[in-house]
Amino acid sequence: MSSVEQPNGGYRFAPGIPPYSAGVLADDDHLIIRTTLIRQTPWTAGFETIDQVLTSADRPSAALCAVELRCPTPHSFGGFGSFNDRYREALDSRGILHADGTNPVARTNVAPHGGTAGETELHAFSYTVPRSNPLGSGGAVGGAGGAARPSFVIAGAGDLADQSDLRPEAIVGGATPWAESGPARAAAVLDEMEARLGILGVGWSDTDSVVVYSVQEIGGVMESTVLPRLGPAARRGVHWYHARPPIEGLLFEMDNRGGVVEQRI
Repeated sequence: MSSVEQPNGGYRFAPGIPPYSAGVLADDDHLIIRTTLIRQTPWTAGFETIDQVLTSADRPSAALCAVELRCPTPHSFGGFGSFNDRYREALDSRGILHADGTNPVARTNVAPHGGTAGETELHAFSYTVPRSNPLGSGGAVGGAGGAARPSFVIAGAGDLADQSDLRPEAIVGGATPWAESGPARAAAVLDEMEARLGILGVGWSDTDSVVVYSVQEIGGVMESTVLPRLGPAARRGVHWYHARPPIEGLLFEMDNRGGVVEQRI
């Protein structure tokens, strides 16, 4: 599988499924700004905030490349599909989806322990800006020796044997308790993370932030299964959210990113 260009967006994406792409990588002339919202914001109102931020940054809607949502509780498989239909409409109304319906925008959607204010919220979003002038700073952002670092976001993936198979039968371990199925679930998610990184031509060595979402006792699985796979990224630690994946029956989810500029509004 090859990555696909997002016209006028300043990035390429790894094809995914209708609700989201598998990940995004800024092109050589752009980098990604990740913006976290300070206040809890319903996702529909959050898209209005996205519109305002992109307008202020003189960026087109096509520059939106990743969205992070927080849902009140995990959805049923059917309920997840219904939400995704509404979400796609929000993207389509902004001209972001391709003519054939392909969705270029990566996404993570999880259910934090304790819930939300009552509906799905926008936690954060990412968009591309010219690398020569990020946030109006007037200075280029590069790496050691001035080389441009890859700027990317990998979408969240839960413990499904096939990320395109949104059915209970695809859950790794099925109804087997976490104590027995945890290593296999985490390994399946890591396989997916590495496949997505590979499509975009990056790896764990390029990754600044590895994020895990679970309410299980993950210490043993982190030591036995996750950390040995992360290579250089393990030295930067793992960010753990006490949150459930967005679909009932899933127990473990991950995403990751590298070379992004962080801001809060």
